[in-house]
Amino acid sequence: MKPQKKLLATGQSGFVGSALASYLQAGHAPDVELCDVVEFHDLLEPGSLRRMAQTYRPDWIIHLAAQSHVADSWNDPAATLQVNTTGTANLLKALQDTGFQGRLLYVSSADVYGKVPADQMPVVESREPAPRSPYGASKVGAEVLCRQWARTRPLDVLIARPFNHTGPGQRPDFALSGFAREIAAIKLGLQPARIAVGDLDVTRDYLDVRDVLAAYLALLRSGQTGEIYNVCSGRESNLRQTLDLLMQIAGVQAQVVQDPQRLRPAEQRRMCGSHERLTAATGWQPSIELRDTLRQLLDYWTQELKK
Repeated sequence: MKPQKKLLATGQSGFVGSALASYLQAGHAPDVELCDVVEFHDLLEPGSLRRMAQTYRPDWIIHLAAQSHVADSWNDPAATLQVNTTGTANLLKALQDTGFQGRLLYVSSADVYGKVPADQMPVVESREPAPRSPYGASKVGAEVLCRQWARTRPLDVLIARPFNHTGPGQRPDFALSGFAREIAAIKLGLQPARIAVGDLDVTRDYLDVRDVLAAYLALLRSGQTGEIYNVCSGRESNLRQTLDLLMQIAGVQAQVVQDPQRLRPAEQRRMCGSHERLTAATGWQPSIELRDTLRQLLDYWTQELKK
């Protein structure tokens, strides 16, 4: 049996980091051992990062820790840049200083693409980034640093650009998790049958977080150093239809009302990515249907609200 790979994940207490711990505990990757937690604030403490690298000597690192909410980035762009870009620079320097010999997967975001015309979808990785939020700009900056380090240090680093993903445990200020929470509350009689929404006439490319984690591990095994990979379903999901599907699964009817406070600036009307590069490199394919993910979201929030 091959020795286990020691995996360190930054941001393990966040949505994807927590899902990673559960995913590995469920035995989905028996050759991988999750060795520790590096949290959001550690990225701004270079000494803490150096101690982490020296103590654990991981084979693989997934860099998840970030200020990850687009709306928050508009409220405090400087803090977003500090955590997402400067924090990544701190991590790269700490790995260089401690002689890291493993592989780093930097988790960026499809938000780097910005507004993409409908006739240029699905989006491919060769498209020039054109972010339309401080969050997207911070991710572009961190990507540039990672690719520079891969060219000049050298460091074995590659980049994932995940599109929208969801699953149990996601914060309710993300659309599908928020909808699921409200629908569960309506079904339990905890709130009136009324849901306030932003712009529903948009499409997004949604993945189950477990498919995302499978893609990250596949990239750590088989991706090419310095390369960028979309992590996406390759399918567009209309947000209004997805909300309707959630209500159908729950057996709930509710009045849907648009709230101007929930409308975002620089909104992308449609989004769909291509995962051809990822599939060619690793053999990965999305495997979990959106309906199954939505059912799990509803079950999760039902149990949470019963507590």
